[in-house]
Amino acid sequence: MFARANAGCQPFGRAGLPARAVPCEASLARVTDSTQPRPAEKPDDRLARWLPFVPVVLATAWLARVTTRNVLAKAGEPAVPLDDAYIHFQYARSLAEGRFFAFQAGEGYTSGATSLLWPAMLAPFYAVGLRDTAIIWAAWGLGFLFLGLLAWETTALARKLAGDACGYAAGAATLGFGGYTWFAASGMEVTLLAYLLARTARGCAEWAEGSAHERTRGRARTLLALSLLGPLARPEGTLASAMVLLTLAAFPLELGKRLPGRALAALALLGPLVPPLINRVLTGHFSTTTTQVKWLVGNPYYAGPALWGAIRANLDIFYRTLMDGREWSAIFLPQGSQPVMLASLVAIPVAGARAGKRYRALLVLLIALAMLTPTTYLSFLWNRLRYLWPFAFAWCVGIGCLGRLIGDLLATFRPRYALGGPVVAGGLAGMLAHHLSWTIDDVSQSSYAIHNQQVKLGRWAREWLPADARVGLNDTGAIAYFSGRRTFDVVGLTTPEEARYWVAGAGSRFEHYERLHRESPARLPTHFIVYPHWMAVEPVLGKELTRATVREQSILGGPTMIAYEARWDRLHTGELPLEPIVGEVVDALDVADLESEAAHGYDVAVGGGTDAACRVSTHTDPDERVRADGGRGGRVRDRFRLTFPASKPATLVARWSSEEGATVTVDVDGTRLERVSIPPGAWTERRVDVPPQRGPAEVEVASVDGAFGSLHYWVIAE
Repeated sequence: MFARANAGCQPFGRAGLPARAVPCEASLARVTDSTQPRPAEKPDDRLARWLPFVPVVLATAWLARVTTRNVLAKAGEPAVPLDDAYIHFQYARSLAEGRFFAFQAGEGYTSGATSLLWPAMLAPFYAVGLRDTAIIWAAWGLGFLFLGLLAWETTALARKLAGDACGYAAGAATLGFGGYTWFAASGMEVTLLAYLLARTARGCAEWAEGSAHERTRGRARTLLALSLLGPLARPEGTLASAMVLLTLAAFPLELGKRLPGRALAALALLGPLVPPLINRVLTGHFSTTTTQVKWLVGNPYYAGPALWGAIRANLDIFYRTLMDGREWSAIFLPQGSQPVMLASLVAIPVAGARAGKRYRALLVLLIALAMLTPTTYLSFLWNRLRYLWPFAFAWCVGIGCLGRLIGDLLATFRPRYALGGPVVAGGLAGMLAHHLSWTIDDVSQSSYAIHNQQVKLGRWAREWLPADARVGLNDTGAIAYFSGRRTFDVVGLTTPEEARYWVAGAGSRFEHYERLHRESPARLPTHFIVYPHWMAVEPVLGKELTRATVREQSILGGPTMIAYEARWDRLHTGELPLEPIVGEVVDALDVADLESEAAHGYDVAVGGGTDAACRVSTHTDPDERVRADGGRGGRVRDRFRLTFPASKPATLVARWSSEEGATVTVDVDGTRLERVSIPPGAWTERRVDVPPQRGPAEVEVASVDGAFGSLHYWVIAE
């Protein structure tokens, strides 16, 4: 019975080393003489080869049927649970209509597509007539197709490490893991990327495990193709390129004396280079807008200790919460999963060493550990943890390895107890599958929520907004896809140059809109359809036109999204001090205006604060006129340069705010000028006399007690 349960895996000896199998004569002849024709394959042989696929096909088809049927029952038509999927559909339409990743007609390339491959795969379906929500059928078909292929690749990876029975349990765990079913139905590229990583790992493992004769140019081309497709699927797919590079460098193809085999490995670098080069040529930037928005590295509020602190906090959440099946991962993992996950991780290299498949185990372990990569993202917990799950299949391989090690341990007491290993691995797969009902319910409810908010508002915009309207959005997918109206993505994923202002905070967006209003007013939106609390720039939101509310949900940015007319009459109202100016404005620093900050060397990092503290403040004059100005809150220090008149004294006018009151000191070129109290309130303006300077001087405002907000500084020469 034990032999049957672990058929196909090399037996372990007392020392834990695999026994060597002696190839039969026919196999040896085929290996040593490639000129011999292969015997014709009999129908029974073909049946035997394809028979193992049947359970995978049936299980995947059942998951697809149940999940899509539930979504259709809940939403009434095809729907997906993430607005981001409609960004892919919009790019697919663009490709089908002959535009290279232009988000909308009449505009050029944008780098908002985190996946170049996924929209390209959807584009032919749009071209042949799957429009509107019908494109979702194509996305569902591809999503579940790659889920089935992923389960098969996971099985193939695990069988050489854990034996047949436990290897099949690893494949079952992949199908039982709700994260993959959720994202197969999401319209996103998660199962595609996971499949490419699994296929690459298996291809690299078989290359390393094979003889020099088996390392053919055809197989090398396959590996290099995978190294290119991985980064095209998503930036994290660079891991596929890394695996191919490592494999072809460590186990080179024999090409001859003139061209060393290891030179072939360098071609694996093309994959990671293609997307950045496309972005550089067409946008002037190597990075995508998604990287600018979502990556902690490069974020102005996360530098030095703050960056490492944020990553450590994410790692702590990953280890203590997500691995344990709590909060964000509760619908996918059983509570208390942490010990099993850790044991599965350790089991991978141990099983690899015992089976003599160390390199295979190393590749699987690298993929499992790559799940930590998203802890460097600002959006670590967004969208049902979609950045983590492409790597989850490696942990499923770990489940198979753990089962095999348990079976071998039990076999030391009595051989027939070895069956306990597959039972344990199968039981763990069953525990994952037990959560599938929660997963399917959640994907249905989330699809309903997106459909009854973003999709509904997109169709409303198509019917009621003028054809020349330009709509400002914070969720740009479904509204852009269904409305057919030009869009202005306030987050900056699909509208060039907006990402840096979104990252900097609401105050910077307001200041940026002021600059656009002066320099390029036609770029500004005529309407907004946003979550008001996400937009957080209330002075530009005019008359409410309609709203869509969905309360029974947990996937949306808020229960209510509102459509407004845009209003721009409050721009520029905070550009001068409240009191009339007597004299000449020599210089001015508009805090939160990124261009003004750069021109004055304003140090964002030194003073603290977050993007949430970069906000818009308003002041109401006695005549009821409302003024608005962007600024940065939570500051303990401001450091910047201002130009002062060289031959006469001047006045430094500072606009500050403080929630609870603060006391600050003001220094110019190291000389203490004044100690100022800032009362609680939105706006306070204080004047500091400055003696004659030699032109540009460094100004430092430091908190003595309490945090303050900075909005504006002026130098006035009387």
